[in-house]
Amino acid sequence: MELFDRTINRLSAMADFRAQRHKVIVSNVINMDVPDYESRELNFGDELGNALDKRAGLVKTDARHLAASTEMGNQEVVTTGERVKIDKEMGNLAENQLMYNLTIELLARKFRSLSNTLKEAR
Repeated sequence: MELFDRTINRLSAMADFRAQRHKVIVSNVINMDVPDYESRELNFGDELGNALDKRAGLVKTDARHLAASTEMGNQEVVTTGERVKIDKEMGNLAENQLMYNLTIELLARKFRSLSNTLKEAR
């Protein structure tokens, strides 16, 4: 039995992803004036999906189910093939920050709920 439920594990994976994405976006802004530098992005679908599959403990119960990935590989940073556009990067940064804040707020609410449950159980 796990100490925390799937919601906490998924929110934790999302917070990790958002923190890594922040680093990539900031790197794009910092290197904007470097000749031949191409914008980079964190591979969202594969890495987050792998993290969620691993933490959710998915089990293949039917032969028609797709296999769940059990290993969380390194975050893959891919180039977009475009030059860095500061307005796009700043928009990405703002969106990422809002999503990170939301994730942390949801985690905090979940922990407050657990704390209240434990206090009432005394």
